[in-house]
Amino acid sequence: MDSTVKDEMQLALPSGSSCPGLEWPEQEKAEQLARGAALKWASGIFYQPEQLARLGQYRSREVQRTCSLEARIKSVVQSYLEGVKTGVWQLAQALEAAQEAREALGQAHGLLRGMAEAVQTLEPLREQVAQHKQLQALSQLLPRLRAVPAAVTHTQTLIDAHQLLEAYVSLRELEQLQEETWASLGGLQFPVFERLGPLAEALGQAVEAAVGAAGQLAREDPALLVAAVRVAEVEACRTTSLEQAPRDWRQRCLRALEEGLERVHFGTPLLPGPGALAGWLEALRVALPAELATAEALIAPCCPPHYKVVQLWAHTLHSGLRRCLQQFLEGPELGAADAFTLLHWALHVYIGPEMMGSLELGPEADVSQLEPLLTLENVEKLEATFVSKVQASVVQWLQKALDGEVAEWGREQEPDVDPSGFYHSPMPAIVLQLLEENIRVTSLVSESLQWRVHGMALSELGAFLRSFNDALIRFSRDHLRGEAVAPHYVPYLLAALNHQSALSSSVSVLQPDGVAPGALAPVEAALDELQKRICRLVLEALLVELQPLFAALPSRRWLSSPELLDEVCERTARFCRNFRRVRNPEFQVLLAEVERTVVLQYLCALMQGRLVCRDVDERNQAAERLQHDAAQLRDLFLDLVRTCWTSRWAGVSVVEWEPRAGSRPTPTCSGPGGERSVRASAAHSAEAAEPPRPHDAWPRGGKPSAAISRRERGSRLRPLGPAWGCVPRAAPSRTQLPAGRPAALAPCGSPRTLQPCASTYTRSIFLPLFRDLCLTPNCPQNKATPPIRLNCVCWVRGMMK
Repeated sequence: MDSTVKDEMQLALPSGSSCPGLEWPEQEKAEQLARGAALKWASGIFYQPEQLARLGQYRSREVQRTCSLEARIKSVVQSYLEGVKTGVWQLAQALEAAQEAREALGQAHGLLRGMAEAVQTLEPLREQVAQHKQLQALSQLLPRLRAVPAAVTHTQTLIDAHQLLEAYVSLRELEQLQEETWASLGGLQFPVFERLGPLAEALGQAVEAAVGAAGQLAREDPALLVAAVRVAEVEACRTTSLEQAPRDWRQRCLRALEEGLERVHFGTPLLPGPGALAGWLEALRVALPAELATAEALIAPCCPPHYKVVQLWAHTLHSGLRRCLQQFLEGPELGAADAFTLLHWALHVYIGPEMMGSLELGPEADVSQLEPLLTLENVEKLEATFVSKVQASVVQWLQKALDGEVAEWGREQEPDVDPSGFYHSPMPAIVLQLLEENIRVTSLVSESLQWRVHGMALSELGAFLRSFNDALIRFSRDHLRGEAVAPHYVPYLLAALNHQSALSSSVSVLQPDGVAPGALAPVEAALDELQKRICRLVLEALLVELQPLFAALPSRRWLSSPELLDEVCERTARFCRNFRRVRNPEFQVLLAEVERTVVLQYLCALMQGRLVCRDVDERNQAAERLQHDAAQLRDLFLDLVRTCWTSRWAGVSVVEWEPRAGSRPTPTCSGPGGERSVRASAAHSAEAAEPPRPHDAWPRGGKPSAAISRRERGSRLRPLGPAWGCVPRAAPSRTQLPAGRPAALAPCGSPRTLQPCASTYTRSIFLPLFRDLCLTPNCPQNKATPPIRLNCVCWVRGMMK
């Protein structure tokens, strides 16, 4: 920019604008940027020498541009200066106007002061005018004011006569007179109107009482109900100039409807006492639907639509009943019957089609928005109460059933039998029916309650089985010690085994749908333990009879005569004669355990005894005695099985077992035709039931070919078979063989050399004991061997095979 232009701009600006401190802060930066841009442009244009020839053209162009910019700047500055000049002039004019207004305000203030002094002199006159107006109004209202006490009395009479509309009209006239008097006299209140407040409250109470008895009035005097509702609605729309609280009679009427309904159905005198809950709920089942029908048919037409009478009725009845039940549950603890009745009524009857779920209720009832009648905590508390009460009752009944059963064990008579000939007692049916009915009836309430009662029933059944087991132990101990000898000790043990069988086969009735399959596992384990305990007690009773006989084995008497084993067989047969009263499969298990116990005791007696064979003849005699004992024991248990099976079908009873010389012992029986052979009676007809097949006809493992279900088996102990077989695991007895090994004696046919076969089991057990013994008649080894002690002579053909 030229210096002349700068001088002109400085002259045009005010004197103070030339100060260094008032320059633009961006000016220096802008100049630096402009100079840099110009240098950059010039270096780009004149980089090549041939461009210098056009220097004059560039110079003239820039001069023209500079002049144009300077002219524009001058015009802008000039315009700015003119605007500033105009603004200064306007400010001066405004200052002059403000000064003139100030002077005018001062004059007006002086005039007002003078007028205030004049007004004070007129104040007594104003008071006289106001008093004159009040006296004029009072003179006009005086006749009406004199009639106010009589009007108040008349209005009270109308209220007492339940003429609510007339009473309200009279009250409104009195209140209008009060408003006129108050407005005319400038807020002055007269004592004559002091009774209007109590009069209005009396009318409000009469309206509230009429609406509170809406159910009764809708049937007897609907006009009174309509009048009360109309009074409340008109009062809700009224406005007053008096400074008094509004009378909200509409809300009072709605509250009166709710309170009257609750008072009719849920008043304190109507609450049920202990044991009366069922009757009270039944009365509500009938009364509440009738009340809703009355509200819809009679009360709703007497009220405005915005009252929503049917919805109000439904929600009021529900909330009142809910509050009443909460108070009832906070009182003394309910009994089992009351808790069950309340749960069933609240969860099913109340929301069912007979009450709140009725199709006759229209949508205006809006029952879908109702809260549950009982909270989750209430349901939980009631279910816990019901389960605890039922559990206490079940414990008492089970204990009574057990005490009654235990009391029968000492009777002089044998246990009762059913038409099939088995020992029978009503105890299993009582126990299962008691538990099953409690589980079944809870399905009417909820699944959670059914699961609770199901768990309780299984727990109590397990406790009952343990108590039964303990009672059997005490019964056996007292009998064996001689403290309380039972005349029929073993028959009652067999009857207990039948009880266990009945419980085991019917315990599945306690399993409701939806419960895990393994829920009965503890009960089944307790039943198995009970079966083992009973079998063990029966076997102990058998051992008490046979132990003195086995104590004489081996001996010279045993070696020379079969009388000792005949006595063993006779006592065993006599002991087992009541086994036919035992149901399957416990009969097979018990008979197999008896066979196993007899054989084990026989073997233990031989292995623990001491007998010296002095020569070959005695050794041969011992071998023959062992073969004879094996055949005799085998025939004993085969005939016991056949006899028991035949007696079940033919209706005969085993009396005695008589061995016959040279043949297998045959039991005799008594029946319609006298004594006869059970074997003959079982074989004379092809239709007779076949006994279990011999062991060699069964599959490996001793299990019959016919399938036996888990319920029929009871315990998992498999029977040994008709006379001998396999034991899959240890059975209850004092002495036990390794699992899976034969436990009976088998005949070897004609007498021959008793030699162990090539069996690993035989080699590992018996060959070390008898490595120096050979029982073959006329064997050279017998002659060369000196007499030795016979520690054990027990060769079983099944054991060798």
